[in-house]
Amino acid sequence: MTRKLASVVLAGLLAGGGFGVVAGPAEAAPKKFKNCTELNKKYKHGVGRKGAKDKVSGSSKPVTTFKVDTALYNANKSKLDRDKDGIACEKR
Repeated sequence: MTRKLASVVLAGLLAGGGFGVVAGPAEAAPKKFKNCTELNKKYKHGVGRKGAKDKVSGSSKPVTTFKVDTALYNANKSKLDRDKDGIACEKR
């Protein structure tokens, strides 16, 4: 790139001259699942937010093998995280 062309590009970026930012696939909205059966087909042990810990009762061990993805969890938490522990559809 020539120095003159680089200056023009930089000036255009600084001035907001029509150079838009396009969202890539990684920035797409996370999938909302209808129910835990559907979610568990893709994520066998459930989906949780970062730092979540499975609530357990009795002598059972907590699930720790769930997919950690806060955006995906947030898209599904209202319907699919019944015990409100930060993990939707957790299972062994």
